[in-house]
Amino acid sequence: MISTKDFRKGRRISIDGEPLVILDFQHQKVARGGATVKTKLRNLKSGSIFEKTFNGGENFKEPDIADRMMQFLYENGGEYTFMDSQDFEQYMLTAEALGDDRLYLKENEEYSLLIFEGNPLSLDLPASVVLQVVQSDPAVKGDSVSNITKPAKLETGADVKVPLFIKEGDFVKVDTRTGEYLERVRK
Repeated sequence: MISTKDFRKGRRISIDGEPLVILDFQHQKVARGGATVKTKLRNLKSGSIFEKTFNGGENFKEPDIADRMMQFLYENGGEYTFMDSQDFEQYMLTAEALGDDRLYLKENEEYSLLIFEGNPLSLDLPASVVLQVVQSDPAVKGDSVSNITKPAKLETGADVKVPLFIKEGDFVKVDTRTGEYLERVRK
C-alpha cells in the first residue's frame, strides 16, 4: 500500500483500478484541519491529466505495472510491433499511443515498454538517441556569421535542425524529449 506521505514525482498509484502516475504534488496543512495533498495525475491508459486532492494518510494500491525491455521489430500500417527478448511474445502499440516517440525508434533496438495487466501502455525512450542524417541541404558559403541551423531528415523520418557543418551520412545525437540536436557523433 502507498500512503500520501510516500508520494513523489513519477510514483505510480492505482485509483478505482486505473493506473496513474504522479506528475506533481503538494502537502498542505491547514491550521485546525487535517493535512491534505494536492496532486496532478496522469492516467496511463488514456493519457489524460487531472488534479485531485486527497486527505493526509490515505492509502492506495500499487498498480500491476511492469517495465520490460523489448526489441522494436517493425511498423506496419500505423502499428508498431515489439518483441520480448525473454519469452519472444510480441506486443503492438499504435501510432497514437506512441505519439512523437515513434520518430526515434530504430528497428532491432531495445526499448523499455510499460505493461499493465498484460497490455502495453506506453514506451519509455532513453533521453537521447544516435541517428544517421539521410537528407540535408549543403551549407552555403558565407552563411556562418552566427549560430545558423538548417533542416535535416534522419533515418527514422524525424526532422531536426542541425548546424551547417552536418552533412548527409553523419550521425547525430538527438534529445528525445525536445527533438533538438545535441552533438555530432563519430561512428
